[in-house]
Amino acid sequence: MAFIDLQGVSLAFGSTSLFEDIRLTVESGEKVALVGRNGSGKSTLLKLIAGILRPDTGTIAIQKGIHIAYLDQMVPEDMPGTVLEVVKGDLNRTQDGQQSAFNRRTEKVISQLGLDTTWINNTLSAGMKRKVLMAKALAAEPDVLLLDEPTNHMDIDSIKRLEDMLIKFTGALIFVTHDRMFLQRIATRIVEIDRCKLFDQSCDYETFLARRAAAREVEETRNALFDKKLRKEEQWIRTGVRARRTRNEGRVRELQKLRAIRRDRREAAGIVKMEAQETERSGMLVVKADNISFSYGAAPVISQLSTVIMKGDRVGILGPNGSGKTTLLRLLLGNLQPDSGSIRLGTNLQISYFDQLRQQLDENKTVQENVVENNQDTVTINGQKRHIIGYLQDFLFSPDQVRSYVSTLSGGERNRLLLARLFTRPSNLLVMDEPTNDLDIETLELLEDYLMNYTGTVLLVSHDRAFVNNVVTSTLVFEGAGSVNEYVGGYDDWLRQRAEEIKPAIASKDVPPLRAISHKVKFGFRQQKELDGLTMTIESLETEQKNLYQAMGNSSLYKNDKSEILTKQKRLEAVKALLAESYTRWEELEQLKNESQK
Repeated sequence: MAFIDLQGVSLAFGSTSLFEDIRLTVESGEKVALVGRNGSGKSTLLKLIAGILRPDTGTIAIQKGIHIAYLDQMVPEDMPGTVLEVVKGDLNRTQDGQQSAFNRRTEKVISQLGLDTTWINNTLSAGMKRKVLMAKALAAEPDVLLLDEPTNHMDIDSIKRLEDMLIKFTGALIFVTHDRMFLQRIATRIVEIDRCKLFDQSCDYETFLARRAAAREVEETRNALFDKKLRKEEQWIRTGVRARRTRNEGRVRELQKLRAIRRDRREAAGIVKMEAQETERSGMLVVKADNISFSYGAAPVISQLSTVIMKGDRVGILGPNGSGKTTLLRLLLGNLQPDSGSIRLGTNLQISYFDQLRQQLDENKTVQENVVENNQDTVTINGQKRHIIGYLQDFLFSPDQVRSYVSTLSGGERNRLLLARLFTRPSNLLVMDEPTNDLDIETLELLEDYLMNYTGTVLLVSHDRAFVNNVVTSTLVFEGAGSVNEYVGGYDDWLRQRAEEIKPAIASKDVPPLRAISHKVKFGFRQQKELDGLTMTIESLETEQKNLYQAMGNSSLYKNDKSEILTKQKRLEAVKALLAESYTRWEELEQLKNESQK
């Protein structure tokens, strides 16, 4: 008998159906990933299997003696006690030998997840608390493990530890995740929830995507042929009096069947449409940090970091939970002053901030009230007025949801709402702190496309490795003891480069040194000539920088000799330094020119 057997299960909330006559069996050793759009019912299906919810119709059979452990998407705020006490909970063994073995296993699981038994649980971050709950579930040695977004708020090192543990897990695993790397590495079977039905594929995620694309193409072709036939029959039924008198009653009945089929056909879920309200461009230089350090008491968070962020850069910030990523964001935005060193912000910056805790959302207000002030009916995007309902439908909110309270929304819907709110604010600098939590994979991919085409600058904190790979042009990585190092490319590029010792960049001999910054009051012919020359220099350096980024992002480079890799890395650092100096001088000359014309 299968561990889990669902037969003819249906469930609806009010007038909204989630499942209609679904069937699912899960055997020991299977690792099943549930995928689908936000609101399709992934979390609900886990709760049905866990026994938290009951179906309207159908049966859910669990093999006798099977122990199920369930990890909810939401982390309880209050879980008192030490990590060890929370993990042990009320699990006790009747025999001394069993209790001793349980204690050893508990401490081993806690250690494997990078936790300390003596930590006070309620003082931990959301990511740490999630690891504690994971340890609790694994320590109980379940036969079936149900995980709802297990990687939310976890740092990359913790996610990799969890992957290693779940690969070795011998029971049945059913999980929901938006993390595509996690999904690809863990799942041996993919079950998609789409339009109240389950589509089951025993394969890895990449194979599933190829099969789904082919199936959807067949579906679109079949629907197009059906619609063509229906239009033809509708045209026939509307012909003249003579045709109606002689029409075939069997053909009329067939048309009625066609109408019923078309009426009952469920269309595929909509696609999120993202369009941000961009403002006038910022200056070339966005942020320049010179040798900055910051500590909390005696604990160094950032030590002697220098970096330059230019207009159009997409910078990822990586590091363990608690390492200081949010602190670095606050420093770079000028909201926090460094203990030493200096930070210079560029001109004309307009910042939009995505908050991972969603504190910008008011749960006691409606979806509409969280996007527009005074409950207005319209929103302006890039000079064009749009009705708020139409705008929010682009983010897959129905008209009924627009007037519902935020407290009724799921985690993914709240993130979509935060994006909708964010994109109504004019910006040329997007700061996104964990924007991927709870979003479905299709929306994630659309957000990636949007960010790659965004003409402003992006600062991104994320533990989603695929998302970082696909979006950023460089990374700032916390690597212990206050050390923050800069790397070209995304997460995989960092893995390839971090083993190499990157020496301080030295400007190449073929680029002439820039003139020392002048502090003369007058702006004359010589300064104008220098300004014209700087414009050409900046264009040349920007082109070279773009070519180097492309070269460094090509995996084939890393098959070559290490000296070639180091040469390109050094040259890239030199070009960035020269660009920063050029922009600084260009802005100074422009300011001097403007002042002389007053």
